[in-house]
Amino acid sequence: MFLLDVVPTSHLIITVLCCLGSTFLVLLWLHGRCVNQKVRFARVKRLDVLELMDKTVLQSKKQHGDLDTGHIVSLTLPQLVDQLKKGSLTPESVLTAYIEKALEVNKELNCLTDFLPECEAQLQEVKKQKGKGLLYGVPITLKDNVGYKGHDSHCGLVQFLGIADQEDSVVVQVLKKQGAVPFVKTNIPQSMINFDCSNSIFGQTLNPHNHKKTCGGSSGGEAALISGGGSILGVGTDVLGSIRMPCSFCGICGLKPSGNRLSSLGFSTPVSGMKSAVMMPGPMARDVDSLALFMKAVLCDDMFQLDPTVPPVPFRDEVYNSSQPLTIGFYDTDGYFLPSPGMKRAIQETKTLLEEAGHKLVSFTPPRIEYALNELCIRGFFADGGSTLVEKFNADIVDPNLKQQILVYKIPTVVKKIVSFFMRPIFPRIANNLNAHCGVSSVKDLWRHNTAIKEYRCEYIREWKKLNLDALLCPMLGPAFNIGCPGKLFAGFCFTMLFNILNFPAGVLPVTTGTAEDEEELKHYKGYYNDLWDKEIIKGMEEGVGLPLAVQCVALPWQEEQCLRLMKEVEKVTHAKVKK
Repeated sequence: MFLLDVVPTSHLIITVLCCLGSTFLVLLWLHGRCVNQKVRFARVKRLDVLELMDKTVLQSKKQHGDLDTGHIVSLTLPQLVDQLKKGSLTPESVLTAYIEKALEVNKELNCLTDFLPECEAQLQEVKKQKGKGLLYGVPITLKDNVGYKGHDSHCGLVQFLGIADQEDSVVVQVLKKQGAVPFVKTNIPQSMINFDCSNSIFGQTLNPHNHKKTCGGSSGGEAALISGGGSILGVGTDVLGSIRMPCSFCGICGLKPSGNRLSSLGFSTPVSGMKSAVMMPGPMARDVDSLALFMKAVLCDDMFQLDPTVPPVPFRDEVYNSSQPLTIGFYDTDGYFLPSPGMKRAIQETKTLLEEAGHKLVSFTPPRIEYALNELCIRGFFADGGSTLVEKFNADIVDPNLKQQILVYKIPTVVKKIVSFFMRPIFPRIANNLNAHCGVSSVKDLWRHNTAIKEYRCEYIREWKKLNLDALLCPMLGPAFNIGCPGKLFAGFCFTMLFNILNFPAGVLPVTTGTAEDEEELKHYKGYYNDLWDKEIIKGMEEGVGLPLAVQCVALPWQEEQCLRLMKEVEKVTHAKVKK
């Protein structure tokens, strides 16, 4: 009471506020210091593991002599498996060759985050197995969020560093039982909600075809490493296009299976509990046969026992190996985002080649595409308005390539609604997309949203069935964007995320490359709206001559074999054209 008598109340309040402010600034400084220390530690640790990889290669060469690394890494997966099982190549020589090649690729592209030294012990376990698994002795690589015992699955976020997984993910356990040897983890974008590949811990991963370009995301490190020759088979994940986008940009093959066809137990994600778009692990490789072999290997009793929630449906060889002509739906634009000249050419050329090979191509129009992308995909994916994702960034350093994207999530819902209202007359597409980022307003609204997804899926399947389609051929975003552009054009996922909402299996594979004619036409690209997004497409895709261009192949739920069958047909006719 004496203090209150001496010191005026207003002065006391000011003093308390100053103390609180100073305390807050000190805590903020300490937090920043802690984050920076964790980042420095992670970078030093990576240097150590890269050095360990180098020592492993040198030690192996001393024991087993020099290797023809070039020959080993040039083999296709079926060829490699065949030589390993015959004994003409040893598992030690193959693992050493791929560790050496991965190091070489990493120096150029910055695609590795961790080495799994347990691979040597795993290799010895593989050699003890009585029966040789389908992937006997095959070195494989893992996207960073794939659970592996004793190692981080940090999702590109500092707060998850140092939290080691207690056991292998189910997919990794099954792959090991099939004789595979995981040996490295690969880079991802911060939070994995982006189709660039950069984070504040390990930096930017580059495109193997052009270092000014991104390798894509979020399975970008995998795609870059495989495309560069440092891996023959990788495990990625896809929630909006995170396998298909980097595969397209890097010119390799990838498959997103139907939801729950494979086990997702043990995979990390920054936002759990979101059900609108189903996150699925899937294979990435240089050819379609490798994807099929992966699926055949993991769709086995081991997976069905380890995760009883996965339906026990083995891989159907008879569907994948069928030679019956297909009825294939196709479209070269969905009316929402006009494909680039190269994308449109890739679809049209592939359609012609498939027709010449005896398949029937039927024009298909996706129903209510803008409604599906905004009201079902975006509103469902950001049902909470993006608040859960923002929480993860509040305790982190935001990567520069994601700042614009994260800013949208941080805008209060009421402000998003007001801005979208006034923006709609000028930029209707962007306004509707921004409004969709507001998410849902209540549990009742979420139930209505889930019902709307089911109804749309039924509508889409009805259109599919009317045409009696076996599979669907459609555009895939490409060529690769310039680094930094994906964070300004999240809507680029529109070519892929529809099939996550529909829960259809979808794969991509390269069919051609960008030409000077494509580049010239791109200069005159106006899109459907000639808005900021359409202008960003030009900035993102310029200087794309010689870069891969892909197409997307889609099938109905649980028809992965049919999806792969179409991919194989596309690969066959494309390769035949190249040979001619």
